[in-house]
Amino acid sequence: MKFTSKRNSHNNNKQQALNEDFFINIFKELDKNIQNIKNIFDSPSDLTIRKFTLGKTNINCALIYVDGLTDKNLIHNHILKSLQIEVIESGKDFSQHPDQLLEELYQKAITISEVKQADTLDDMSLAILSGDTVLLVDGINQGLILGSKGWVNRAVQEPITEGVIRGPREGFIENLRTNTVLIRRRIRDANLRFKSYKIGRRSKKDLVVAYIEGIANPALVKEVERRIDTIDLDDAPESGYIEQWIEDSFLSPFPQMSHTERPDKVATELVQGKVAIVLDGTPFVLIAPVTFGNTLQSPEDYYERWMVGSLIRVLRYFGAFISVFLPSLYIALVSYHPGMIPSKLAFSIASTREGVPVPAFIEAFLMEFTMEMLREAGVRLPKPIGQTIGIVGGLVIGEAAVSAGVVSPIMVIIVAITAVASFALPSYSFAISLRMLRFGFMLAAAVFGFYGIILGYIMINIHIVNLKSFGVPYSTPFAPNFLKDWKDLVIRSPIATLSQRPQYMQTDDKVRMDKDGESS
Repeated sequence: MKFTSKRNSHNNNKQQALNEDFFINIFKELDKNIQNIKNIFDSPSDLTIRKFTLGKTNINCALIYVDGLTDKNLIHNHILKSLQIEVIESGKDFSQHPDQLLEELYQKAITISEVKQADTLDDMSLAILSGDTVLLVDGINQGLILGSKGWVNRAVQEPITEGVIRGPREGFIENLRTNTVLIRRRIRDANLRFKSYKIGRRSKKDLVVAYIEGIANPALVKEVERRIDTIDLDDAPESGYIEQWIEDSFLSPFPQMSHTERPDKVATELVQGKVAIVLDGTPFVLIAPVTFGNTLQSPEDYYERWMVGSLIRVLRYFGAFISVFLPSLYIALVSYHPGMIPSKLAFSIASTREGVPVPAFIEAFLMEFTMEMLREAGVRLPKPIGQTIGIVGGLVIGEAAVSAGVVSPIMVIIVAITAVASFALPSYSFAISLRMLRFGFMLAAAVFGFYGIILGYIMINIHIVNLKSFGVPYSTPFAPNFLKDWKDLVIRSPIATLSQRPQYMQTDDKVRMDKDGESS
């Protein structure tokens, strides 16, 4: 049974009444407009309403803005001061024709570049909450929205979640306009498109879809826009909300969009024909579509010579394999297939496991679970303490467990190698997916041995082959097979040979270099 108090009922009625006034037109009476705005916001302490008389006339005006979201120096010098000076110097009498005043102020008095017209309280209230200033004039049923955003932003600095070995050390911040500027600085192409959206019924956050017209497949762009149009949320505090809303399958453990703090990575993906989604209030930009091979690639692969980049990629593939299968292989060999282990190694493992009171699966599960808890604790704690907890906690717990005879030394080595291998993966979301699969394979190995591992591997491959990211098969270019794209998959060919954009992207402009190795 649901109970509703009289107070809640009164608040709901009040909110409903305010929402009805929220979309009404602007009145000619200045005081009535100001009162309506106060009612919408419930007269908060940070709402500033500056009334003044225009020049030597008797025309009353008002500037309305939210303190803390605006640049006060800009309001004083380029709005309020310039309005007074221009009207006084013009010597015109607008009292007889007040309808001409707003156009005159727009054309001659206001010295800022971003000026829009407001016709409803909805337009004005959204502008005020976005950091702009609204100019209202008595006797005119319109207003002007003056761009005056000036809140405090974090400085552009090196990405925190993605270590940069070689390359630009600039990272995205929480300001949308700064992030789009960082992209434009790297792609000075007139065909670079930024399409704006408002996300969230309550928050009304700005979202931008970025792509290069003439390269990106129009069908891909339309599909991204269609999915964004379906978003219906009160608020989207982070791009993860957008990712989860528009991804192809929420039942898949694998990420179907990549996210990054690096502008150079976004610029590279846009040139490949992909689409980026930039949300105001977060430094993480989404990139679509994504494939299995993309999750194991990093911008540094292209900044180093092709042999170095290829070696690093091969190491990542081995790291992904070890991260998923090493504990389960140990469980299967020890529990079901000891005959496959060389004799000396088998005797060594048997001697270290002597006295261990639990089966190999329980031993591995406890150690892996403890490692995951230490990793999560290290992330949540302050940095100096978190690093200490991760190192000291692992050493102390591992040594104590071996000394107490709860686990074997070989198990500690396997868990350590598995953890190091997972750290080698460049995509955090993809690494978490593999960590989840690791426990599934451990269970399969404990029940069926190698047969369980093979069965799980077949099931994962079936899932990956059927999974799509915005219409692109997740297993591309392995299956469906695009041989030309293999030059930039596991082995990264020399830059001069990568003359074609990925075939699986089906871009309009397929050539990025001519035969002489020059950019097209």
